[in-house]
Order: sequence, then C-alpha cells, then structure tokens
Amino acid sequence: MAATSSRPGALLGVGAESAERPAPRSARSRVKSRLAWLCLLAAAALVVLSYYAPWWTFALYAPQYPHGLKLEVWLSRVSGDVHEINMLNHYIGMASLTRAAPLERALAGYAVPGLAAALVLAFVALRGRARWLALGFASLLPLGFLLDSFYWLRRFGHDLDPRAPIELPPFTPQLFGNGQIGQFLTFARPMAGFWMGVLAAALVAVALWLSEQDRRGVRSPVAGAGRSERAG
Repeated sequence: MAATSSRPGALLGVGAESAERPAPRSARSRVKSRLAWLCLLAAAALVVLSYYAPWWTFALYAPQYPHGLKLEVWLSRVSGDVHEINMLNHYIGMASLTRAAPLERALAGYAVPGLAAALVLAFVALRGRARWLALGFASLLPLGFLLDSFYWLRRFGHDLDPRAPIELPPFTPQLFGNGQIGQFLTFARPMAGFWMGVLAAALVAVALWLSEQDRRGVRSPVAGAGRSERAG
C-alpha cells in the first residue's frame, strides 16, 4: 500500500502553497530595510550638498607672502586669492586658473544631481550583483574629481609658456600635502565637499550590505521549511 502523508491538507496541496509563500518579515528584517533606505537617501543628499561646498584647498607661502595665498576649488568654480595667484602663474608661464576644467565646471550643476538620482535608481531598479552599480555611481564623483584634478595640475605644470619671464622646468603641483614651486612652498588638502562625496559612497556600501543581509534573512526561513518538509 502506498504511503500517505499524515499532514492535514497535503493532498489538497496546502503544504506546497505554504512552502512557496514568502516568510513573514521579522522586526529585525524591517529595521535593516529601513536603515538601508536611510543610508541611501542620506548618500544622495550628501552628493547634492557637496556641490555647495569647497572640495580642495591650496596654500602658497613665500617671504613676500608671509600669511600665504589661499585657493579653494569647488565643483563649479575656484575662489580665494585667484587674481594674485594668476599674476604669479603668469611670471612662470602657467595658464590662468579660469582656463582649468571649463567643461567640468559647466556640467557639474547637471552631473551632481544626475549622479544622486542614478545611485538611487540603481538601488531600486536592479537586483543581485547589478545593484552594486549604485556604489559605482556614488564613487564616481570623488574618484573622478581626484583624477581630473591631477590631470589639470599636470597639464598646467607641463604646458608652460617658453616666453615667460621666469623659466622653470616642467612640474606637477602637489595634490596632497607639502610641495614646492620655485621659491613658493605649497600645501594642499581635501575639504568638506570631497569628504561628503567619500561619505556618500560609504553610506551606499552600507545600504547595499544591509539590503543583502535583509534579503538573506527573508530567504532562509523558506529554505529551511523546504528542507524540513523533504526530510519528513
């Protein structure tokens, strides 16, 4: 005689339906999901806010400038002692600071909110490994800024006008820490906007990790139920 199931409703397929039904979300799972969304939205907000903060600062010191000359680099402009530094650059044949990254500055106002929207959409619309594209969008701003800044520093320091009053060998101004250009000591460091971009990328990574933990926590009870039914 064929063995019959002792579970009520097994012949009607109730057991199979319950095994396929998603397990109820636990309180811990709901907390992880909410924290992931908070991290994601905070990251998007930081990306947008970074547009309104300086990203990098340069300082130049020389005997004739004991208090130094300061330059602040934003995503859309430069500020500080721009006129004085441009005059000094003229003497060594370096181009005016206003000619640096013209396309990047013009597009920054559109690119920044676009990246913020892209990382949120990637998190919402994609699944699996593709979802980590959100982290790529978040990392693009700080990494792109560093690479672009190094490119322009090197270009300005190597494309010197040979007719300049003071002749210097080609050089690349220091992007981090202390450096020297002629008789000037320089110092460069990141500022609030850059750290906002870095923190935004870190928050997206945390959001993705929390979301992955939440997904695994929801799947595991269903898998466990399936194994226990097969064992029975």
